Amino acid sequence: MPTTLHELDDLVPVVDEIDVKTAHGDVTLREFVAGSLGHSPLWMKGLFAVRMAVAAVLRLETTGIPDTRRLRPETVSFTPGEKDAFFTVVRGEEDHYLLLKVTDNHLIGYLAFITDNERPATFKVVTLVQFLRPAGRFYYNLIRPFHHVVVLSMCRAGETSRDRQ
Repeated sequence: MPTTLHELDDLVPVVDEIDVKTAHGDVTLREFVAGSLGHSPLWMKGLFAVRMAVAAVLRLETTGIPDTRRLRPETVSFTPGEKDAFFTVVRGEEDHYLLLKVTDNHLIGYLAFITDNERPATFKVVTLVQFLRPAGRFYYNLIRPFHHVVVLSMCRAGETSRDRQ
């Protein structure tokens, strides 16, 4: 897989932060996405509850706590405008990539899943953040350490999603 992210060429110039995690698994893109987005251990639910409290103190409008129902590979949508967990589908291509978006009043967050479609597959999980106002930068820097832990945990869940189905 090339180190460039051509699927995101239009976003790279307009975002303020880019984070890329790499994962490997003998799963399809749908299975990986379903496992990643459907991963919600108790500690992660706790972090989202703290996130909501911090957002309230900072007077930020944020999306709610993610839906805890397990996402299934066959219900992962690639249709723009539809929902995958609390994200909105921007665009995607079956067995290649999926770009999702969430918009708050202080930032826009994108989450992309890109695969080389080999077996075992390599997955790039890309977070892109565009700050809409200074509070967005402050908030993201506050949650940044937790973001890394959450996304790495999501990657591990995606890698082994086939084992849990």
